Amino acid sequence: MIKHYILVLQSTVRESKMPKPGFKSITISETVYEKFFDVYEKNKEKLTMKGVNSFAGYITYMLEGSMLKDKTFAKYAPKLELMSIEDDRVIVKNNIQNRIAEIVLQRGELYCELCEATDCHCIGYAWSIPEIYEKLNSKGLRNHR
Repeated sequence: MIKHYILVLQSTVRESKMPKPGFKSITISETVYEKFFDVYEKNKEKLTMKGVNSFAGYITYMLEGSMLKDKTFAKYAPKLELMSIEDDRVIVKNNIQNRIAEIVLQRGELYCELCEATDCHCIGYAWSIPEIYEKLNSKGLRNHR
């Protein structure tokens, strides 16, 4: 009798954790979950204004944003290649022009010496590289494009 009760209890617990029809579940580490949940809780009001009304909705919103960035990255990646990252400059091979683009931090923003611009596709590519984005973001710089 006790074994049967335990099996029913286990079955009930498993069934209650299954996602609703049309949804899938994923497993992430507690550390990652807590980081995302903390950001969600801190930005709940702003997110609600964007139509994000739950933590699951927030994760979906973040994944969709990441996929959009990846799509943009994939669009330009064959045309641009990262050569190196130095303290104050990024070297990118521009396969469109078959030239090397040197991107430097100048007056608080990125400047492409090849295109002689602060808003070219080389700059956009540089911003899409996580290491560069994090470095610039930590210095208080933002990509306003």
